[in-house]
Amino acid sequence: MDIPFFDDHIAHELQSIVVLSDQTQRDATELPAANAPPRSKPLGCLPSQPSQIKVGFRGSFKGGSARKSPGSAGRSNPFVKMTRVASSAQMGLKGLRFLDKTSGGSEGWKAVEKRFEQFAVRGSLPKDNFGRCIGMAESKEFAEELFVALARRRNLEPENGVTKDELKEFWEEMTDQNFDSRLQIFFDMCDKNGDGKLSEEEVKEIIILSASANKLAKLKSSAATYAALIMEELDPDGLGYIELWQLETLLRGMVSSQGTEKTLKHSHSLARTLIPKRYRNPVNRFVSNTADFVHENWKRIWVISFWLTLNIVLASWKFAQYRRRAAFEVMGYCVCIAKAAAETLKLNMALILVPVCRNTLTRLRSTRLSSVFPFDDNINFHKTIALAITIGTLVHTFAHITCDFPRLINCPRSKFMSTLGSDFNYKQPTYPSLLASAPGVTGILMIFIMAFSFTLATHSFRRSVVKLPSPLHHLAGFNAFWYAHHLLVVTYILLIIHSYFLFLTKEWYKKTTWMYLAVPILFYACERITRKVREKSYGVSIVKAAIYPGNVLSIHMKKPPGFKYKSGMYLFVKCPDVSPFEWHPFSITSAPGDEHLSVHIRTLGDWTSELRNLFGKVCQAQVTSKKANLVRLETTVVADVQFEDTRFPKLYIDGPYGAPAQNYKKYDILLLIGLGIGATPFISILKDLLNNIKTNEELQRMHNPDPNIVKSNGPGRAYFYWVTREQGSFEWFKGVMNDVAESDHNVHPQIPLNAIEMHNYLTSVYEEGDARSALIAMVQSLQHAKSGVDIVSGSKIRTHFARPNWRKVFSDLANAHKAARIGVFYCGSSALTKQLKDLSQEFSHNTTTRFHFHKENF
Repeated sequence: MDIPFFDDHIAHELQSIVVLSDQTQRDATELPAANAPPRSKPLGCLPSQPSQIKVGFRGSFKGGSARKSPGSAGRSNPFVKMTRVASSAQMGLKGLRFLDKTSGGSEGWKAVEKRFEQFAVRGSLPKDNFGRCIGMAESKEFAEELFVALARRRNLEPENGVTKDELKEFWEEMTDQNFDSRLQIFFDMCDKNGDGKLSEEEVKEIIILSASANKLAKLKSSAATYAALIMEELDPDGLGYIELWQLETLLRGMVSSQGTEKTLKHSHSLARTLIPKRYRNPVNRFVSNTADFVHENWKRIWVISFWLTLNIVLASWKFAQYRRRAAFEVMGYCVCIAKAAAETLKLNMALILVPVCRNTLTRLRSTRLSSVFPFDDNINFHKTIALAITIGTLVHTFAHITCDFPRLINCPRSKFMSTLGSDFNYKQPTYPSLLASAPGVTGILMIFIMAFSFTLATHSFRRSVVKLPSPLHHLAGFNAFWYAHHLLVVTYILLIIHSYFLFLTKEWYKKTTWMYLAVPILFYACERITRKVREKSYGVSIVKAAIYPGNVLSIHMKKPPGFKYKSGMYLFVKCPDVSPFEWHPFSITSAPGDEHLSVHIRTLGDWTSELRNLFGKVCQAQVTSKKANLVRLETTVVADVQFEDTRFPKLYIDGPYGAPAQNYKKYDILLLIGLGIGATPFISILKDLLNNIKTNEELQRMHNPDPNIVKSNGPGRAYFYWVTREQGSFEWFKGVMNDVAESDHNVHPQIPLNAIEMHNYLTSVYEEGDARSALIAMVQSLQHAKSGVDIVSGSKIRTHFARPNWRKVFSDLANAHKAARIGVFYCGSSALTKQLKDLSQEFSHNTTTRFHFHKENF
C-alpha cells in the first residue's frame, strides 16, 4: 500500500525492515520536484509488495546458527555487521531517548535533585516515586520498569530504593549520548529474567507497558499478536528468543527526527542569510511589512475604514446640530456628546444584524462581491460592532446621568422655562422623574439586557471556561448564550419606544431610529421566516446513526428535496425532543455527490449530551444514569433504520450556510488542518475530491484513450493533517481514510492525479525517538509492511506520533509547489491559529508560493 508521507518521519516502513545503503536512503529522503509527473511517488512510500520487504529483511539473518552465545549478545555476528557510518540511519540511532529533549543536561539534574529531596524517604528514593522524580509522572509503570532494569545492572534491590548518588548514576546513564548504552538499558527493561534473550512473553509484556504509557488501550488486547509478529520477523529460525543485535537491526532503520531537525535548522539559517534586499534595511523592512499587511488585509481594512468613517461623520453631524440648539445653553457640550453617541448607536444597532443574515451572506459568497467584501469575517465584524455599541452606550449613559441630568435639575427656573420649558411640558424635572420617564425606564432596561447578553456571549461564558457554582452554572455554555441573545429582540422594541418618547425632539420625522432599523430588521425577519418555512420541509429521515469512541455521534440522513450544498458548508440542527427552540451549527461531512447527508457531533455541552443520550438508547448503548451518559465508549455502536423497531428522534435541519472552506476549488493546492472534531468540514472536501477522481476514472474508461475528456475540477493536490489526542478518534472517519489510500492505486495512468495525502497525528503517544514509544513504532512499521494496516488507527493511513512540525510542513510545501496558490484551511482551537497564520504570511513573503490562510468560525 503506497501512502505518501510529507513530514519529519519519512521512509519509516522501508527503513524499519531493511538495512539500506546510503544512496537508497538519500533517494528516499529527497523531496519531489515541483514539476514532477502526477503519478510520481512521493517520498517515504512503502513498496507495493510487502512480501518483498519480509524477504529482504530475513535475508539479513542467513546463517542463524553462527550466532554467538546469548550471553555475548551476538554483537560480532559476521552475517549482520552493524557498520556505523555517517548516514541517516546512524543519526536515527540517537533517537532512543528515555527523557524529553529538554530534560537532559545539568539543568535537568538540578530539577531532579530538588524533587529527590521532596520524594525521598529517609535518604532513599522508593521505586514508586522514581517516575515523578525524573519527570515521568505520566508514565509511572514504564518508569518503574526502567528503575528495576537500572537497579538490576548494579545488583541493587529495587524495593530498597536508591540514594542520591545512585540516582545520579541512573540519570547519567539515561542521558548518555551513546546509543549502545541506551539500547542496552532498553533491552534490559524487556529482558525481565536477565538471561540476555527476549522471549515472546517478555516482548508481549513490554508492548502492553508501552501501550499503557501512550494511552493506546486497543493495543493491549492485540499485544500477543504483535509480539508474535516481532518474533516472526526477528526470529526466522524459530529459536523462541531474540537477542540484542537483532533488536538493534530493527531499531537501526527507524530514522529519528534529529537528523531532519539539524537539516531544517541549517535551511532556516540559510534562509535568514538570503533575506530579500527590501527586508534588510529597517526602514525598507517597515515599509515592506506594512505593504504586505495591507495587501493581506485590504478587504478588512476598507470595510472597517468605511464603517469608522460613517460613525465619525454621523457623530460629528449630530454634535454640530446640538451645538446650535437651545438645549446647548442649559446642558452645554454634555448633550452634544450624548446625542453624538446615540447617533452611532442607531447605526450600529442596525448594522449588527447584517453579519448574521446567513442566507443572504451564503448567496453573496458565490457572487463577485466576495472579491471585495470579507464575508469570512462576518462573525468578527459582528463582534466589532457589538464592542462599538458597548462603547456608545457607556458614553451616552454617562453623559446623561453625570452631566445632563444635574444641569437640567439645577438650571435656574426662569432660564429653563424660556429655553426648554416646552420640551418638558413646562415642568422642571427631578432626578427620580427623569429615571421614571419612558426614556429613563427603557434606557435602564436596555442596559441590563445588553449587559447580560453581551456577557454571556463572551468566550469564557459561551465555551464554559467560567466555572460557576450551582445553580448559576446554567449561565455558562452555549444554551445560555443562545437564549440570552434572543432577549435582544426585547432590546429593539425598547429602543424604538425609547426614541419615540425623546424629550428634545417632537416631530416624528426627526425621530430617525426607526429609519435606521427598518431595512436590517426586515432582512433579519425574512431570514427567520425562511428558516421557519424550511423547518417544515426539511424534517429529515434518518438512515443510520453511530456512536463512536470519544462520544461522537454520527447521523446519516436522506437529503431533503432541493437541499443543495458545497463541500465545506455547515447546517443547523434542531431536535424537538431535546429543545423545541434551539438550533446548533455542525459541519456537513458528506460530499455533494453522496447519496446521503451526514454530520458528526461531538458531545461537549448540555444539548449535545442529551442528543447523544437519545440516540444512545436507539443504538442500544448501556446508559444507566446521567453520570454514565458521558462515559467514553471504547467501541462503536451503530443503529440502522433497516432493523425493526428502530425509531430515531425527530430532527430538523436548516441550511446550508456558507463557510470559508467552500471556496477551496479556487486554489492550486490545499492544506487542510483539523484538530480533533475540527476535521469535520474537511472530510466533505476529501470525499468530494475522491468523487472527482472516481468520475474521471469513469470518463477515462468510456472515452479511452482520449485524455482530453478528463475534467480538471479543483486543486491538483490536497494535504490533510488531522491532529487528535485520542486513539478512538480514528474510528470516526476510517472509511474516508481507506478510500483515500485506495484512490492512490486505482486511478488510471493517463488521468492527472488529484492526489490526497493524509497525515494522522496522535498526540497521546510520545514522539518518535522516545523509548516509551519505540516498540510501538517497531510494531507499527512491521504490521503496516505486512498487511498495509496501521495498528493505531486501524486504517491504511499510517499514524504519526506527537505533533507536526508546522514550520517544516510549510517549508516542504513551498519547495514542492513553487509559484502555486495554496489555500490553508484550519478548524480547531484558537491556540494554533496565530502560528499557522504567521507561517502562512512568512512563507508567502519569503518564497514564490502564496499561502492564503482561512479559519473556520461559528
